[in-house]
Amino acid sequence: MPLITGLIALWLAWDTYSKRGPTITVSFDSASGLTAGQSQLKFKDVTMGTVKSVTVSPDLSRVLVTIETTHEAAPLLNDKTIFWIVKPQLFAGNISGLDTLLSGSYVGMLPATERGKPQREFVGKRDPPILTTEVPGTTFILETRRLRSISLGSPIFYRDIEVGTVLGWDLGDMARSVAIHAFVRAPFDKYVHDDSTFWNASGISFKLAGTGLDVQVESLKALLMGGIAFESKPGTSAPVSAAKHRFPLYATRDAAQAAGFAYHLQVMSNFKGSVAGLDIGADVTLHGLKIGEVTDVGLKFDPTLSRIVAPVHYRIDAERIAGIAAIKGMPPGTIAEQMVKRGFRAVLQAPSLIAPGKIIALEFVPDAPPDELRRDGDVFIVPSSEGGGFDSITRSANELLSKINRIDFDAIGTSVTGIAKGLDAKINGPEIKSILADTQDTMRKIDAGVGPAMAKLPDIANQLQAALIQVNRLAASINAGYGGESRLNRDIENLVRQFTDTVRSVRALSDLLTRDPQALIKGRGKD
Repeated sequence: MPLITGLIALWLAWDTYSKRGPTITVSFDSASGLTAGQSQLKFKDVTMGTVKSVTVSPDLSRVLVTIETTHEAAPLLNDKTIFWIVKPQLFAGNISGLDTLLSGSYVGMLPATERGKPQREFVGKRDPPILTTEVPGTTFILETRRLRSISLGSPIFYRDIEVGTVLGWDLGDMARSVAIHAFVRAPFDKYVHDDSTFWNASGISFKLAGTGLDVQVESLKALLMGGIAFESKPGTSAPVSAAKHRFPLYATRDAAQAAGFAYHLQVMSNFKGSVAGLDIGADVTLHGLKIGEVTDVGLKFDPTLSRIVAPVHYRIDAERIAGIAAIKGMPPGTIAEQMVKRGFRAVLQAPSLIAPGKIIALEFVPDAPPDELRRDGDVFIVPSSEGGGFDSITRSANELLSKINRIDFDAIGTSVTGIAKGLDAKINGPEIKSILADTQDTMRKIDAGVGPAMAKLPDIANQLQAALIQVNRLAASINAGYGGESRLNRDIENLVRQFTDTVRSVRALSDLLTRDPQALIKGRGKD
């Protein structure tokens, strides 16, 4: 029995020793609910060890957690293994660690897929890694000057589908740029080609279009956490990008699409007037459609004009114009030179009364003064013209106000005052007073002469009424003796009728004698 007991003890000791792994130490900012002898080390919810002790570092800056690992954890402990404390928290847009509400906090572990050097002392992360499991995909590097609203865990979209996430970023040389680690999971990583374009899809984009206010938002998650989107050219022949391939990250989708055009023209126009409201990135349009954008706005002295002008540099994406590939072999500026001679000008316009910004419109200006296309190295200098659109209305209103302001209202007021004084002097002068006195004397004389006549007016009116009665009686008597119903009138009507018959008979006799003069002697013939 002692021998059997000893063998069992040796077997138990060997079994316990064989299952034990190395003891490791992980330092954290704080213990965050870890308990010695109870908290565990887990990978994919599999226990890989138990916390043996929790102490404070000698410099009191960190917490040292000693963990006795299992035999299975030994090959996973190298310099690329990541440790963190799992607890309930909101990170990268997701709520994690809810299971620790009952079981308590534990130490999470993420071993690296690459081989590394064995290690027993580690520095734990404050936040969990974005990808806590092995997900197939490819990581690309996006370079930008400003991180803006992109954060850890920001989604990556392809055709409005979430296909990846942001793993983190590094600062470039002298902190002049930021290199974002963008992970695109399989099979969407094969849609990333060397000519693909990435842009910042964070927040909401407002744009005043012809149909109204255009609002664009990638997703609610991108609105809250920031996001990145990418696309590739249809039918591209570029190879699929390898891991760690570097891409520029553009601020907007329009900037990314503009960068996708390979044939660009650098153009400059000097404006003599104000360019207020014209900012870098403003549209350059032709026939109302965008073909480029403004790249720089400044001031300089033009010795030929002896004045300060505002040179505006802008880029034209020539490939936006269909069929432009047919003229790529022609000398640069050949077509533009002919267009400038026919009145092709750069015009500063305000696209609407609501939006305060301005754009550059390339238009054919009728009756434009003759000018030529010039070059300054690789930059084409297109002549400018006065503003059009709403600016022309504003300019006309300003000119009208200027003309009104040039009117000398003081002189007009002085003249009106002088005229009023002259009229007052004439009205109150001796001549007008003499005329008024004569007029009053004449009116008194007329009144004195008319007075007796006015007294006789009633008698005259009575006499006129009596005469009118006599005239009415005379008219009635004439109407009775000679009117339409009188005997005289009837006798005259009979006389006229008989006279008419006599004239008709004489006319018939005259016609008969004209045809047959012998009828007066021989009488009428049979015919």
